[in-house]
Amino acid sequence: MTRNRAKDILHVLQDNFSIPRWTRSNREPFKTLIVTVLSQATTDKNAVRAFKNLSSVFPITPEALAKASVEKIENAIRVGGLYKNKSRVIKAFSRMVMKKFNGSLDFVYSLPFEKARRTLLSFPGVGPKTADVVLLFCAGKPTIPVDTHVNRVSKRLGLTPPKADYEKVRQTLEGLYEPENYLSVHLLFILLGRECCKARKTLCSTCPTNALCPSRRLME
Repeated sequence: MTRNRAKDILHVLQDNFSIPRWTRSNREPFKTLIVTVLSQATTDKNAVRAFKNLSSVFPITPEALAKASVEKIENAIRVGGLYKNKSRVIKAFSRMVMKKFNGSLDFVYSLPFEKARRTLLSFPGVGPKTADVVLLFCAGKPTIPVDTHVNRVSKRLGLTPPKADYEKVRQTLEGLYEPENYLSVHLLFILLGRECCKARKTLCSTCPTNALCPSRRLME
């Protein structure tokens, strides 16, 4: 059964990869939102550099970034790529947080998951993955963010349909795992995607899930 194999895959990944300690600490929703936007279409290293640059120029608060000029935000996050679009998005949703939510994203803690998710998705430039990252990492809400690694790995492992879109992948994975494991599934699938199940050159021979993967012969 797919559910049993899914559980076996998770156990194998837990035995072979270590989840970074920082992921277990409490994270502030607005800063997490900023980091997630900066991480779009770039490397983790460049996203971190962009966030550090932005932090050195402005306090990472809705008030400060709502008042900041787009040009100054652009200059601060240039290293992260797509800086013109990202700077406009950051300023736009910062203004929205100030205007409609009194400068706070605390609703992610108090609102039911679906309502909190719909609210985040109403923000300029905030898509499903960004919303799910904030809800999972900050509020412990029951969701599995689907980035490119999670999408690729889940399909190659045969856990989700080959042509499934974001919502289908997310909902399918959530049906295979218990909510208390959603964070681990998200992080461990990312680690597997980075270390072994790469986009262009897979390392099936050294992959810990080799025996449980229906795609292994196709990739060799």
